[in-house]
Amino acid sequence: MENPLRRIRSIADYQYGKGVGTKLFPDDVQIEFSPSTGRIRYINLASSRIATLRPTDGLLSLSIKAACELARDVQSAHCFVTVRQDISKFIAKGGDVFSAHVVKADPEIHAKDEVIVLDEERNVLAVGRAFLSSTEMTAFKTGVAVKVRHGRGDES
Repeated sequence: MENPLRRIRSIADYQYGKGVGTKLFPDDVQIEFSPSTGRIRYINLASSRIATLRPTDGLLSLSIKAACELARDVQSAHCFVTVRQDISKFIAKGGDVFSAHVVKADPEIHAKDEVIVLDEERNVLAVGRAFLSSTEMTAFKTGVAVKVRHGRGDES
């Protein structure tokens, strides 16, 4: 794939669900390339980073801003973990999600997937990486379910 925009849209569709790439990455996104490798590294919209293309596995890590956009407008996305309302402030400050706090998780989630953590009112709290599959998140009562990378309190 020579077109970088088409490439990041395809990765987003694969990672988060069909149609997500076009919604998250409009035609006016700015794509930054690594100076040493020449590969796609950062995706910005209106001078604000919305995603990073991880060099280790070639998948996207979303910012809180992109997560909010995804939660608001894309019904086909399959990357959401919902937690109890009473611990939402802890998660928003960057605390990890424990299995005991998970109310619901999209069935397509597998361990090591990038996920968006929501409260029960569907407000974005954080973005991070799943340690467990969706089935394990809801079945287990102890242990970390999602390692939070950025909480809503970390960035705007």
